[in-house]
Amino acid sequence: MKNAAELHQKSITEILSTKAAASLLRISTAGSVDDGKSTLIGRLLHDSKSLFEDHLSKLERTRNSKHLDFAALTDGLRAEQEQGITIDVAYRYFSTPKRTFILADTPGHEQYTRNMATGASTADIAIILIDARQGVMPQTRRHTWIASLLGIQHILVAVNKMDLVKWDQNKYDQICQSYTEISDKLNFRRVDTIPLSALHGENVVNKSSNTPWYKGPTLLDILEKSEQNEDNHDQFRFPIQYVIRPHQDFRGFAGTIISGEVCVGDEIQALPSNKTSKVRSIETFNGQLSKAFAGQAVTITLSNEIDISRGSMLTHNFNKPTEAKYIESMVVWMDHNKLREGQYLTLKHTSRNIKVIVKKIDWLIEIETLKRVQATTLKLNDIAKVKLECADPIYVDPYHQNRINGAFILIDPINNATAAAGMIEEAYADDQHTENSKPAIYFLGEKKICSDHINRIQEKIRANGLSSIQIDSELLCSLDLGQWKKVFETIVYSNLSVIITSGTFWKSTESWAKAKNIKVLYY
Repeated sequence: MKNAAELHQKSITEILSTKAAASLLRISTAGSVDDGKSTLIGRLLHDSKSLFEDHLSKLERTRNSKHLDFAALTDGLRAEQEQGITIDVAYRYFSTPKRTFILADTPGHEQYTRNMATGASTADIAIILIDARQGVMPQTRRHTWIASLLGIQHILVAVNKMDLVKWDQNKYDQICQSYTEISDKLNFRRVDTIPLSALHGENVVNKSSNTPWYKGPTLLDILEKSEQNEDNHDQFRFPIQYVIRPHQDFRGFAGTIISGEVCVGDEIQALPSNKTSKVRSIETFNGQLSKAFAGQAVTITLSNEIDISRGSMLTHNFNKPTEAKYIESMVVWMDHNKLREGQYLTLKHTSRNIKVIVKKIDWLIEIETLKRVQATTLKLNDIAKVKLECADPIYVDPYHQNRINGAFILIDPINNATAAAGMIEEAYADDQHTENSKPAIYFLGEKKICSDHINRIQEKIRANGLSSIQIDSELLCSLDLGQWKKVFETIVYSNLSVIITSGTFWKSTESWAKAKNIKVLYY
C-alpha cells in the first residue's frame, strides 16, 4: 500500500474513481471447525495493509508470547472469544490496487451450518479451508455441497496449518486427491488448491520459501483474478415491498430490483394480476433515473393505475417467471425439529409469504459418501430434494438462472423460526404426475455438460417410467433446421426423451416444440 506522502499527491477524486473502477468480489470462507478460517481472514487483512490503527492496536493487545491473534479481528462476540470458535457471520471489506473484496467469515461448527449458508448465499468464490493434520472432514463435504447448491462456481481449497506437518508435500497431495473425489461429483467451473499457513502468513499474500515444490500463485493472487458470477440482465424481476402514496397525486411501488434492468417507457406486467402498463418514472432518494439495474432500491411509478400491493412482482411481459404451485427444490434443513412429509410450513419468497405443504422428500445426501439415500424425514443439517405444494401460485425462476428469484426460506408457522433454505430446481403450475410421463427434450448448457449432471437427468427420466437417448450437438451440425427437428420429433414420438449436450439449438426449437406439444427444458 502506498505511504501517506504518495497518497497526498493524488486528489481525492482520483482515489475514489480508482476504487470505483475496481471490480468487487464477494468471498465466503468454509470448512470444518478450527481449520483456521478467522485467522486466515485476519492475516489477509493484515498483510494486504487493510487494517486501521485501532485494529492494529487491538491485535497488539491480544499478542501472546509468539503470535498475533488474527482471529480476534472477526470473532467479535464474547462467546466466540471465550470458546475460540466462530458462531455468527462476520463481514469484512478490504481492497487492493487491483480489486475490492467483501469477505464473509462463516462458522465451521456443524451446529451453525445455517450461518455458513447465509454467508455463502451471495458469494462469487468459496475458500474451503482444510486442516493439514485432519484432512477432509464431514463438515468439509457438507460445506462443499452447500456451496455447489448455492451456485458458487469457483472453489479455492486452502490446505492450512502446513507448518504443523512440516510442509509435507505428500500430505498435501493426499488431501488434494481426497477433495478432488468430492469436487468432481459437483458442478464447479474451477477448483484451485494451495498449501499455506495462515498464522505465519505463508502463501497468503507473500510466497513461502517452505514450499519450493508449489509453483502456483498466492491466495491473494488467485482472488484478484477470480471471475464474478454473471448477473442475469435479461430477466427483469421487481418484487414490490411497499406502496408509497403520500397524497392523491402520487402512487409509487418501492422495492429492490433483484435481476435485470428497467427503463422509463418500458412496458411491464404486474403479477399475479397480469395487468400491463408502462414505466412513467424511476424515483430514488437522489432524484429520477432513466434506467435502473439489479441491486438498486427504487420506486417505480406507472402510466396507469393497477391494483398492486406488497408481494406483487413487476416483470417485462416478454420474459416472465414461471407461475407455479408445485416446486421441486434442494433444501438445507436448519431446524432441530425434524421435517416430515405432510408438514405445513410458511414459504418466504422475495417479499411474499405463502403457506406450503411438504408433498414428498425424494432423497437426501449421505455426507460421508455423497450418495443419495431414501428418506421420509429430515434432521438438522440434512440436504435433500423436496417437493412442495403452495397454497397460492408464486412466480419463480430456477435457481441456476436466477439466484434470488430461485431461492426461498421455510419458516415454522408455530414459532416463526427459520427452518430451511431452499433452491428451486423446477416449478410447474399443476401436479405433473401425468405431464412427467411424457417424453421431453433436455438441452444442457456448456457449464452443465458433465457426467454427474447428465446422470441426474437420466435418473429423473427413469423415475417417470421413460427411457432416454443422449445426442452430442456436433452430430446435429451437419443437418439443416428441418432435418434435426424431424429427428427430435421421431425420437420423442417413439416415447424417448432426448438429452442434447448443448444449448445451441434451444431458441429455434422452443416455438416449434410448443406447437408440437413437446416439452423443452433448458439446463
